[in-house]
Amino acid sequence: MPPVHDFHWPDGERAAVSLTLDDARLTQIDNGIPLLNTCGVRATFYASLVNIERRLTEWCEAVTAGHEVGNHSVHHPCSCNFAWGTPHVLEDYTLEQMEAELLEANDILERLVGVRPTTFGYPCGQNYVGRGEETRSYVPLVAKHFVAGRGFRDESCNGPACCDLAQLFGVDYDRMTFAEVKSWLDRTAERGGWLIFAGHEMCVEQPQGVLRDTLEQTCRYLTNPANEFWVDTVAKIGSYVRTAREEV
Repeated sequence: MPPVHDFHWPDGERAAVSLTLDDARLTQIDNGIPLLNTCGVRATFYASLVNIERRLTEWCEAVTAGHEVGNHSVHHPCSCNFAWGTPHVLEDYTLEQMEAELLEANDILERLVGVRPTTFGYPCGQNYVGRGEETRSYVPLVAKHFVAGRGFRDESCNGPACCDLAQLFGVDYDRMTFAEVKSWLDRTAERGGWLIFAGHEMCVEQPQGVLRDTLEQTCRYLTNPANEFWVDTVAKIGSYVRTAREEV
């Protein structure tokens, strides 16, 4: 990866890292957030509205502790091609429907946890609506309403001087070993980039799960001052990147 030029992270840090988790799954509340709190790491959670409501008190406490609850849509629309199926498929959406859903999710989350989301996590990492000649990107809607939008299963960290904040790369964190995590962190530090990990369940051995040992070692590594990483939410780092670029 080529180095990033003319961009500086605060306090002399070499690179930035955000841990993000999708769907407000119960293991995030039961397993993940207590571990993060112990380590002093703040993460971003892209929320399923139904799951937020099931454990609302704990999610409000997470927000108070400095974690971010972000927009993940109302119905989690993804492609019709997934075998698990969903009645809300992107191929049947219009841009108008998607914009209404993004705003509705913002309204609901603000009512539930007291903070209006400023970042968005693309469900399934997909950022289009429609099909064939009628396919349209909804990235412009995310750019219009949010500081940042995070993708999924991408193949690079983000270059802070050039990245499109409305479609940030998110790297699949599920089932990674710490050796794999460290490789990503080392390459990100060399580049001076912003690495965004994206996972689902926490501290469980499932196909969509971040392993406890991996999460513990990741947090220890990121919070070791000698490693010079700024670890924070997508909202905090995204806002810094946007402001820093405006000042150049």
